[in-house]
Order: sequence, then structure tokens, then C-alpha cells
Amino acid sequence: MTSPDQPARTAPADTSLANRYGAKKRVLPPRTRRIIAGAALAGGIGFLAWVSTSNSLSDISFKDVGYSIPDATVAEVDFHVTREPGTAVKCAVKALDSKYAVVGWKVVDVPPEAPEGTADGGRTVSQRVALRTESLSVSGVVDDCWKADEAGQ
Repeated sequence: MTSPDQPARTAPADTSLANRYGAKKRVLPPRTRRIIAGAALAGGIGFLAWVSTSNSLSDISFKDVGYSIPDATVAEVDFHVTREPGTAVKCAVKALDSKYAVVGWKVVDVPPEAPEGTADGGRTVSQRVALRTESLSVSGVVDDCWKADEAGQ
């Protein structure tokens, strides 16, 4: 004969905190934490130094000075370019509308300047560029400047 089914007996529940919430997490020793923190700090300082000097290592820089909008089809952009004396530079200048869309664009040649007769030896020159625009612009900026190739590009 068969015996009637009986429920399986369950083991008594372990009510310890480790069983309920998990084992205690291992903590890094203080010396290891100091080494990790020091390495992270040194890495962060190195990264900041690299970021701050990478722009200054470029031999060409530019600064927007101002712009004017004489009418809906023209924008004038004023800017300074700093480079080694005697270096020809090209700059991309753009005009933007109120939604930051480009409505005018031009690549400008900045010829080499004679080093004598200027305050900084011909390194910095001022430029004013008139851009044709397809609609009313609200600002004008220099997008980028680079050294002109010797081949005349």
C-alpha cells in the first residue's frame, strides 16, 4: 500500500544577519585606499595639465573681436589672428542666424605680416571680413584658423 502524500519537511530558517542581508563586504586596507586615491589624483592633475597646455602649443590662435550686421545680406566680422611672423594663415569665418544656423561662410587668407613696425613683432594681425549671407544673421564668428599650405591652398 501506498502512504498518503505528506508535505516535505523544511529545514529551520537560518535567521543570522549574514544569511538575511549577505556577507559582510571586504574593506580595502587604508594603505591601498591611499595608493588608489593618490594615483587618481596624479592622473587628474596630469590630464588637466595636458588639456591646459595642448591649446597653447598651437602656433596659430584667433580671437573674435566683434561683428556688425549692415543689412540682411551682409555680416562683417572683426577678429585677431596670432601666428609666427611671416606665416600665411587661412581662417574660416561664419555668420549665424538666431537659431545658430550658418547663413554665411567664407575662407579668408591672412597674408604674412612684416615683423617690423608692430607692437609684437608681426605676430598678431587684425582682420575685418565682409560675408554675404542668405538671410539676416545675428552674429559672426571665426570657426577655425590653420597654416596655409606652401602650394597656395
